[in-house]
Amino acid sequence: MNMKTSAQAIDSAQPVEKSFSAVLSDLFKARLTTLVLLTTAVGFYLGSRSPLDWVRMLNTVLGTGLLAAGAAALNQLIEREHDAKMRRTETRPLPSGRMTPQAALLIGAVVSATGMIYLALAVNLLTALLGIATLVSYLFLYTPLKRLTTLNTTIGAIPGALPPLMGWTAATGDVSAQGWALFAILFLWQLPHFYAIAWIYREDYARAGFAMLPVVDVQGRRTGAEAVAHSIGLLAVSLVPFALGLCGRVYLFTSLTMGVVFLALAVMFAVRLTVPAARRLFFASIIYLPLLLAVMVFDKVKG
Repeated sequence: MNMKTSAQAIDSAQPVEKSFSAVLSDLFKARLTTLVLLTTAVGFYLGSRSPLDWVRMLNTVLGTGLLAAGAAALNQLIEREHDAKMRRTETRPLPSGRMTPQAALLIGAVVSATGMIYLALAVNLLTALLGIATLVSYLFLYTPLKRLTTLNTTIGAIPGALPPLMGWTAATGDVSAQGWALFAILFLWQLPHFYAIAWIYREDYARAGFAMLPVVDVQGRRTGAEAVAHSIGLLAVSLVPFALGLCGRVYLFTSLTMGVVFLALAVMFAVRLTVPAARRLFFASIIYLPLLLAVMVFDKVKG
């Protein structure tokens, strides 16, 4: 068998078999859902007074996790034809044929509805309403707008930033400036993070018909400028928890240092507009957020 024949055999091969649990993990976007769980838990912890109500915290994380997993499944159902056109998403459960649309609809609807009801009954109505807002904005605003306008990334950052606010409202029962500060940090962090991803995979997004900014902005000047602008905003907003008395001086020093480094990498990306520069910004973003949240928890002002 020559190399050409071998390549054709590989191209025509069936998708690698996966267990049902692995398929569900892909359907629920396990890594993204894990981030939702993390930010929700941090929001709850920061909003809590001693002693920490572990049962309420677990209920909040569970309900929010169910909601996020169901939303991810329904998002993939809606985008299945577009996912099939992208190399980075063609192996997802629906385009690969590992799951039928009917099964994804049933699973997504049941899991997300269970999450909303669970939050309303086991946590509080305000948190459940924020969960509903997250689901609706993710599925019925962000998802269709991905094919219509480059503003989709900004709009999509709203549901992505609501989980820490949900954690805060679950602990406090109300919305306050500190809760909104957590929302703002997540909101601004997502934009350079996703601009870096979209720049790396801009050909993939174009093939699928998604109106991502790097697809329209061929030269990349606006993409780079947006990444820098939102990194500046992130640096400023990350200092707000200290200003509001939520976190202490260790957090202040750490957030300032990391924010400056993150901004420098965003500037390098804007200047170079290369895939390696975008990858550096992306990897910096996935280090920045967990570390910032960890320092928030460590340096929470007691009282």
